[in-house]
Amino acid sequence: MRIIKLCVALSALLASAAFAQTKWDMPTPYSDGTFHTKGVRQFADEIAKDGKLQITVHSNASLIKHPEIKRAVQTGQVPIGEILISVLANESPLFAFDSNPFLADGYDKERKLWNIAKPYIEKRLDAQGIKLLYSVPWPPQALWAKKEIQSTGDMKGMKFRTYSPTTSRLAELVGAVPTTVQLPEVPQAFRTGVVDLMITSSSGGVDSQAWDYLSHFYDTQAFLPQNIVFVNKAAFEKLDAATQKTVLEAAARAEQRGWEASQQDNERAIKLLAEKGIKVGKPNAKLATEFGAIGKTIAEEWAKKAGPEGEAILNAYSK
Repeated sequence: MRIIKLCVALSALLASAAFAQTKWDMPTPYSDGTFHTKGVRQFADEIAKDGKLQITVHSNASLIKHPEIKRAVQTGQVPIGEILISVLANESPLFAFDSNPFLADGYDKERKLWNIAKPYIEKRLDAQGIKLLYSVPWPPQALWAKKEIQSTGDMKGMKFRTYSPTTSRLAELVGAVPTTVQLPEVPQAFRTGVVDLMITSSSGGVDSQAWDYLSHFYDTQAFLPQNIVFVNKAAFEKLDAATQKTVLEAAARAEQRGWEASQQDNERAIKLLAEKGIKVGKPNAKLATEFGAIGKTIAEEWAKKAGPEGEAILNAYSK
């Protein structure tokens, strides 16, 4: 009888161990339709296959609002999250490394910039109890207008929709009037003449059906804002070694997949814009040269604000 009881107890213990599973909640700011959220869900699904860690993704800021996600992970309110890294620029200019227009104008250049900046970002987050897992860029930011733009002189006095200190500075340097307009209000702002220009991604224009209120799209690839996925270090270290390895390997695949998805999303969006009647093209040589000079000015201003780290990133990237 004693042996039977021991066997029953041992079976129950083994069953309990087999079904023991760590569960994490993961807030992300974006809707389920974005390639970022799709990527995060695939990342979570791949990890769940091992049966030791289940990550429940809460999209569209349904669990925690975007500006509060990093703090929530840092304090252990949630173990993992995703944000647009530049939302942390008020905390440190270093986090706006990806937002300097006309510096890394394209995917290959952005990858180079990310590889240079990544160790500095990792070090800063590590000191705050956060481990960086991976990063994925949004499609490049492009110039949109209600008329043809051949030089920055054509933009003087025009009302430029801005959404950050960097885009406001860009508007000032081209002689336009910085005008803050929230994303949901963009179509009405163009229709009513509140703004005449904006800089946003091809997919952003598709989402707002820009063909209804704009005529020109210039594929400047000005900059590629990046999202990062990160985890509370203490929570990560509580995982066994095999599960940690699973998470890191899934993160590496998610990053590779995400960069490819971003580029594909951009190509699809640009094709659709042309089909909808938007005049799609590249800036001419004069405009490209002027933008390059402006980008250099903004990047140098950013590096000074970001201190030695910013200057080291910019110097290494410029080589």
